[in-house]
Amino acid sequence: MISSMLLAVQETVPNTGTEWNWTGTPVIIVACLLALLIIPRIIRYPHVGIKMPLPFPEIFNNPSVGTFLAAMSAGHLIGIATVLGLSNLNAL
Repeated sequence: MISSMLLAVQETVPNTGTEWNWTGTPVIIVACLLALLIIPRIIRYPHVGIKMPLPFPEIFNNPSVGTFLAAMSAGHLIGIATVLGLSNLNAL
């Protein structure tokens, strides 16, 4: 049985109107690719461990799996910050 208190709480939750959409996706993809191009060149030991099977290893500096994961994490952080900044400026 549903409590009337639960229904009262659900009715008071405001609708923020923010829904997920595809407008920030290209920005995050570009940020991840830039991070993948830059980070394997500046990290101290980019080739320690199993190599990531990327299609163009000479372009991406033939990174290991750990370096790839670090680059993707940094790319997502930079991309999300960029999307939020552009959204606040109403540029997206």
